[in-house]
Amino acid sequence: MASAHYTIRPGRASDATELARLHASIQLQGATGGKPHPGIAAWVEGLLTGHPTVAPEDFLVAEETATGRPVASLVGLRQNWSLAGLRLPVAQIELVGTAPEHRGNRLTERLFTALHEQYAADGVPLQIIEGIPYFYRRLGYDYALANDGAAVVPAAALPATEEKTTSPNGLTVRPATVDDAEALAAIDQRVANSTALTCPRDALQWRHEIAGRSSADLARRVVAVLAHGTDIRGYLVHSARLSATGELLVFAAACNQPADWPQAAGPMQAHLTRLGRQYQLSAEQPFTGLRPILTPDHPLIRLSPPGVPRRPRGWYVRTSDPIDLLARLQPVLRSRWHAADLRWPEPTMVIDLYGRAARLDFTDGELKAVTATRGTTSPTTDPNTHAAIPPSALLQLALGHRTFPEVLNNWPDCLPRDPLTEHFLTAAFPQVPVQIWPTN
Repeated sequence: MASAHYTIRPGRASDATELARLHASIQLQGATGGKPHPGIAAWVEGLLTGHPTVAPEDFLVAEETATGRPVASLVGLRQNWSLAGLRLPVAQIELVGTAPEHRGNRLTERLFTALHEQYAADGVPLQIIEGIPYFYRRLGYDYALANDGAAVVPAAALPATEEKTTSPNGLTVRPATVDDAEALAAIDQRVANSTALTCPRDALQWRHEIAGRSSADLARRVVAVLAHGTDIRGYLVHSARLSATGELLVFAAACNQPADWPQAAGPMQAHLTRLGRQYQLSAEQPFTGLRPILTPDHPLIRLSPPGVPRRPRGWYVRTSDPIDLLARLQPVLRSRWHAADLRWPEPTMVIDLYGRAARLDFTDGELKAVTATRGTTSPTTDPNTHAAIPPSALLQLALGHRTFPEVLNNWPDCLPRDPLTEHFLTAAFPQVPVQIWPTN
């Protein structure tokens, strides 16, 4: 994609120095007083020169024609999430930025257009991004996933470091090593097979998280394992330093078995408390508390001391084809209807998305296929339409961000034809626990 002054092209390994310099000079400048951010530079260089799941061409670059220099770019970090055991290809968009002197030329819009075209061709149904409030709505994104909201636990409310470092049944927490990678991947796979929405890592990715990043990398996290002797029972992922406000951030926590949580929470909290106080000494900065980047219903949060409630943040999410997304969810929908002992009494169910419609075909009451069909001019009055759902509402339903009753309360233009349809869609779209620590 080109204009008179710019060309949009895939990234190259040779871009590492220029892109690191560009993003270090425009990202998080409030934290550096306008100086280049070394953590951003190290993150960009790591993504371009050694990340196990990122290739240079995952970057898109706006190159100035006259000089051949990159003046704007972004990167799509491809990953596979799991929804109730179903694989969902996702791209997390990061490092969106334009050099100040080139702003106002719609380069961000052009980069996203090229990115969306590539993902449509590659069959990547979901794109996610955190960022400027409202801005990405203009590019087809919607807040459709919560990724935060757990209370901040003040340091004074945390247990004394001498207490509960080991649970009564011998569970302890220690720093992870690369030798733990296979066990951590196995835990991720077990959690992925639950009802939650997760981002499981394989052993290669775990080794990279444990030992593959430079110490300066802004995205570097510290991994600890929950162990019983030599048996790995779970893990913790937290920040490598205190935040500017003195908080230790917690990004992920998992147990191999849900039954382990009551015994695991104490040692995990003691480990985090001890580290927070150690960071306080090394940084000569007060340790103010634990800030979990987790949802309030996470098991670790439910078993933690009470803290200061926070409003959840949201991920922007986009799908270019909500009907294709619904088709990918067929195994999950079948499983949920089976669990509710529901069988659809008609050959089809038509869900109109105010433009296009999804046709769900059933045999003996069981879902067999989801295909696209033409919508009607007036779906809310058409006798062959079972439900009319706005595309943004369907996206939130698909990811378990909203239940069907919640959508009915918040979208006046979400209209099921009858109580039976409402009952089936309520069973199809429950709220889903979110345990997402995306790969970056």
